[in-house]
Amino acid sequence: MKSNPTRLLLLVALTAIGLLNPCQTFAQESMEKLWGDRVVKLRADNAERGQLFDEGNYAMFIHWGLYSMLGNEVDGKTYYGIGEWIMNSNMANIPVEEYKKLAGKFNPVNFDAKKIASIAKDAGMKYIIITAKHHDGFAMYDSDACDFNIVDATPWGKDPMKELAEACREAGLGFGFYYSHSKDWTFPGGGSGPRRDAEGNPATFDDYFKKKCLPQVNEITTQYGPIELVWFDTPGRIPKEYVEQLVELVHKNQPHALVSGRAGHGLGDYQTLGDMEVPRRNIDGMWESVDTTNDSWAYAWYDENWKSPREILGRLLACVGRGGTYMLNIGPKGDGAVPARAETTLKKAGQWIGRYPQVVYGTDGSPWQHKFPWGDVTRKGNTLFLCVFDWPNNGKLYLPNLKTEIASARLLEHKESTALTWTKEGDTVVIDVPPGQPEPLVSVIQLELKSEPNVDPVWAMDPELPTIISAEFATVDELKQSQKRWMEKFGEWKSIVQVHGFDKGGKASWDVEVLEPGDYAVALNYSGNGRLVWSVEVEGGQKIQNQQNSSAIYHTSPIGWLSFPKAGRYKVSVECLEGDVASASLKSIQFERM
Repeated sequence: MKSNPTRLLLLVALTAIGLLNPCQTFAQESMEKLWGDRVVKLRADNAERGQLFDEGNYAMFIHWGLYSMLGNEVDGKTYYGIGEWIMNSNMANIPVEEYKKLAGKFNPVNFDAKKIASIAKDAGMKYIIITAKHHDGFAMYDSDACDFNIVDATPWGKDPMKELAEACREAGLGFGFYYSHSKDWTFPGGGSGPRRDAEGNPATFDDYFKKKCLPQVNEITTQYGPIELVWFDTPGRIPKEYVEQLVELVHKNQPHALVSGRAGHGLGDYQTLGDMEVPRRNIDGMWESVDTTNDSWAYAWYDENWKSPREILGRLLACVGRGGTYMLNIGPKGDGAVPARAETTLKKAGQWIGRYPQVVYGTDGSPWQHKFPWGDVTRKGNTLFLCVFDWPNNGKLYLPNLKTEIASARLLEHKESTALTWTKEGDTVVIDVPPGQPEPLVSVIQLELKSEPNVDPVWAMDPELPTIISAEFATVDELKQSQKRWMEKFGEWKSIVQVHGFDKGGKASWDVEVLEPGDYAVALNYSGNGRLVWSVEVEGGQKIQNQQNSSAIYHTSPIGWLSFPKAGRYKVSVECLEGDVASASLKSIQFERM
């Protein structure tokens, strides 16, 4: 797959072990009938190093600790943001000794390891990564290296990690740990932690590393059986030699385990994107996106902004379609229970995966390297899976710039598949589809190609649906093009690629393919200060210009209509001409056929 092209011959059988529900049984039978002996079971006890990551494409993240008991409320005041940072000065600023006293009240009597494993399995996830120790320094397992842990410091006195590791093995899921290796806010010498020990002596990072960090990483990699991954986080300014020791230790104790990309100094086994970042273009190599089911990673009492099953599938398929892995977080409550709405939305998305597992597991990224207005594409060899979120009302689905001949096209629908007809207009494939969305969440069309897919990844304007093209895909002249990240609430990250620096008089340009000639309404999504004058021009054709207001919040404003007199390739350019052009930040351009 992503890291090993020879795995293109391997497919992942769905839920693989245990009792299968009817949808899962059908899906497995369908794959075996379709792929014969190339079907392999993907489960923890027979997976090669990194295989669950590379071919499973979907995992569960769990943030759970002392902070979960607070739920973002301290002394009657609610702090809005990520709950696992509640003791930090950016949130409630809880003194170390006061925070450590919380352990005496931590009694998660509703923790159910088998239920959590069942939720992950029903969701279609292939492994679970859980916080062994977050930045607060509290170990959620029985640690001999430091008594600030869930066994020694709480009335509950149990090791939930042993239970969860065993529950994952029984369910055929992989298991692994999150470990904050650089930050430790409660142990002397830890990153952003106390600078003196209990006796008042100066404490260094080396003290923390040798007394706590390295011994605890040794514990989590020797006491819980085979693990899939150690997810280090927030390396900060940690010196390289410390990371080298940790990576060496993990690989020594767990030869089949991966080390996350956030270990630092490029020493991880794969790349980890920014929090909540779902890429818009394909990324080479092994990588993951980490996301959460609502806005906070740890439990926050007020946070009911859950991702819908459709949104979860959209973000999952966007990651798989870009060639990566999606790890989605849940934040159990302080008593150990999983919020009911998180469980429900994950299960509904998982039911869809159970019906169409071949779309998610063991697949590669889209040959177009970006999504379409109607949805996304995943690939398995010469098979393409068109994942249609927005069903076309005109009965035609447009697939542009496909140079490879199609052997067959079928609409997959529960236990049946229906042959579809198609025509080809140049390199554009037009598939005839039935009226009405066949699948409530995401419909799937399977294309069998006669050879390897050969496509031109240029963006095309869909004749039926609005086409939004990110500034990330623009070619810039005398402008800057860079990633912009910001927080909506503390720790709730948003990310775009912006084009800016318009005060230098530059322009951003896109090559676009027009499938159907005619008039197209053009809109820009941007931010800035005050009224801005924008121009949009077709090279060798029409130019439009308009003034619209702006604000610090990105929003979409219409600019006008452009005429494309015939089908074919065009270059469209955008300039910001008047107003506070230095403040202008362009996020995307949108075309909609009139």
